[in-house]
Amino acid sequence: MARTARRVAAGLLGLTLAAGLLAGASTSTADADTNTPHRVTKKNPTAYGWGGAVSSVDPEATAAGLRVLRDGGNAVDAAVATAAALGVTEPYSAGIGGGGYFVYYDARTRRVHTIDGRETAPSSMPEDAFLKPGGEAYPFAQLVTSGLSVGVPGTPATWERALELWGRQSLAANLRPAIRIAERGFEVDETFRNQTLDNKARFAQITPTAELFLPDDDAPRVGSVFRNRDLADTYREMARGGAAVIYSGPIASDIVDTVATPPKNPTALLPVFPGRMTLADLQAYEVIDQKPTKVRYRHLDVYGMAPSSSGGTTVGEALNILDTVDLGQMSEPKALHYYLDASALAFADRNAYVGDPAFVSVPTRTLLSQRFAD
Repeated sequence: MARTARRVAAGLLGLTLAAGLLAGASTSTADADTNTPHRVTKKNPTAYGWGGAVSSVDPEATAAGLRVLRDGGNAVDAAVATAAALGVTEPYSAGIGGGGYFVYYDARTRRVHTIDGRETAPSSMPEDAFLKPGGEAYPFAQLVTSGLSVGVPGTPATWERALELWGRQSLAANLRPAIRIAERGFEVDETFRNQTLDNKARFAQITPTAELFLPDDDAPRVGSVFRNRDLADTYREMARGGAAVIYSGPIASDIVDTVATPPKNPTALLPVFPGRMTLADLQAYEVIDQKPTKVRYRHLDVYGMAPSSSGGTTVGEALNILDTVDLGQMSEPKALHYYLDASALAFADRNAYVGDPAFVSVPTRTLLSQRFAD
């Protein structure tokens, strides 16, 4: 138990993880419930089906979501199952060590609901934590592989809250496909190998991360089988005890210990800074149920995620700017010019005004107003 949690906790230092739910465009109709020690799904250029659909960047994860739908789960169950599987096969963009957002549309009530499950900074984190004594910022590459950059994870709590509100199945049921994939392994593709090689210098600094991702001091070879049995064990603990096992108990203690005393490789040349996370920080974590953003564009209601996310305000402002012109009547170069300019203006305002409402005043209503866009 301690070894498993310690390895997962150490992985937080080697990877920048987020809670990718459904993204990308891989589809599959293969059965994820197999014991063969290799990737059993394949990418199809076109998928046919009925009753529901799942889309993700990875066919194994897509198959996990489809399996849950076939077993009677709904879209929320499939989203959690897919996200959990992505934590196995796409650890560079998804995982229980990070946080994210959940957007849910209820077709019966025609209402959109959102959950803010982003990571939070430890309560003792000072404003100058990323600055050297003289005020100069530490290099990003140096801080990102450290205990100092680890936030309190929100993904496990987000999954549990979404299932509690809208799911049909238990967290345990939705974790089963991911547990199977982590245990039996999946076939390494070129993207996975290249992403690992891109992070080789970072991973080599953290001993458990290097042992998992850099066997024999090299990234897993294309076509080889990659297993993460420690993650499978952690998912099993979550299946038994819920998301609470991440926020209190032995796994939580190991996360805190790893953040405070990163398992640095003795041969690492750069320092690996300790972090400030405590058990109290983990135990105090809560997701936020909040209203979505909404703009009207070309007779469509467009919903998004409100701050602390910048997505809803930025996309909404860009659409409001574009609502003053008719892209369909323009040449392609001119339409692209307007699209790119609207995006640039919206992102400039994102950088200037958007932050976490718990700490700064975000002018959400203004950013989403048509008058401001005009």
